[in-house]
Amino acid sequence: MDLTALLTPANIPVAVVAVNVLAFAAFGINKAPAGQGMRRISEDTLLQLAFLGGVAGAYAGRELFRHKTRKQPFSNQLHMIAGLQLCAAAFMTVYLW
Repeated sequence: MDLTALLTPANIPVAVVAVNVLAFAAFGINKAPAGQGMRRISEDTLLQLAFLGGVAGAYAGRELFRHKTRKQPFSNQLHMIAGLQLCAAAFMTVYLW
């Protein structure tokens, strides 16, 4: 399968929405076993989903499910990812358009 056929400007918003839905769902899925000592989704995976474009879904899932809100290193890393994405978006807006 040719991946360049999938990387079109029309598919980018679809991919961003899909990653945000996945990040949101991951926070909900991760919250359920949190108090039961069961196996959970790693923090690295949650942060990777945010880094891949799911920051909005991560923040929404965090708030709605009240999950990972008091964990300071995790919060700092999520804020850093959001800041990097804002800087990248600003750069692309100014220099690529």
